[in-house]
Amino acid sequence: MGICARSDFCDYAELCFWEFGDRVKHWITLNEPVTFSQNGYVTGIHAPGRGSSSSLEPMNGDPATEPYLVSHNLLLAHAVAVQLYRQKFQECQKGVIGITLLSHWMVPQSNSSSDCNAAQRALDFMFGWYMEPLTRGDYPGSMRKIVRNRLPEFTETESEMVKGSFDFIGINYYTANYVADASSSSSLASHYSTTGKLSYATDPMVHYSTEQNGVSIGPKANSYWLHVHPQGFYDLLVYTKEKYNNPLIYITENGVDELNDEKLTIKEARVDKLRLSYHLHHLRYLLDAIRDGVNVKGYFQWSLLDNFEWNEGFSSRFGMIYVDYKDRYLTRYPKESALWFMNFLKKDA
Repeated sequence: MGICARSDFCDYAELCFWEFGDRVKHWITLNEPVTFSQNGYVTGIHAPGRGSSSSLEPMNGDPATEPYLVSHNLLLAHAVAVQLYRQKFQECQKGVIGITLLSHWMVPQSNSSSDCNAAQRALDFMFGWYMEPLTRGDYPGSMRKIVRNRLPEFTETESEMVKGSFDFIGINYYTANYVADASSSSSLASHYSTTGKLSYATDPMVHYSTEQNGVSIGPKANSYWLHVHPQGFYDLLVYTKEKYNNPLIYITENGVDELNDEKLTIKEARVDKLRLSYHLHHLRYLLDAIRDGVNVKGYFQWSLLDNFEWNEGFSSRFGMIYVDYKDRYLTRYPKESALWFMNFLKKDA
């Protein structure tokens, strides 16, 4: 996305503001830029499928530069759209505008300073990659130090435009990882010496894990990357408050998935005890975060309905409502978690 594409995005945003701004009062410019920057330009598992890390496929992109260029232009496109909204629409339409970011929580594998620093780097490369420009006008120092001239520079004008370009931050939280320092590992020995080995995937110089001393960080969901760790929800929110001047936050996604097991009857598939437990404990930690001063003003569970989930398609069910894909009418049935959530909301109404 270069200057022309940024302009196109701004034109599209302006059309949306004109057409829907009398009714839409909460705008989100982008959802999870880290997901399509990484999976689209590093692993290649999402569109446009560049930079595949598979040894069975030829490299068709440059994972050392493209994800950084993509995110840089996404941030600028976001900032231009926010600037437009504030200048032409916000006063009369009385709405607010922000961006939604995905972040896992990063838990040091040990109490060593190297692992603690590694956990911070991992957060910088996933969350700070966007939050630092949005709050301070530039990328995290750890990224500047490691990525160097592969990381784009903001002009002074761009920096000022990006900084503060939000009325709220949307946060999508699902899971956490253990993180260990890998700066001296043999797999990264060529990090600076062999240009062909440079990649966003190895730039943080960390090793991710879901186990510590053989114990899982939490129960595993259907998605390979998702282990249930509600403590991380609290930790991420408090971290955001303390590091980024307590921004207004909406939890725009929080949820867990199960396999679309076609052997189960609809009655059996509606028993989703993992999801019910997931939301019960995450909401408890959310309440703790709010009581500790985190400025959270809304919560959206992901998701209401079973849906088409990125490249996993219909194989993964995130919904509180079961959708019968075999039925031409896509008949919907509430799962146990939906009934629990309905009663939970009634109690607090």
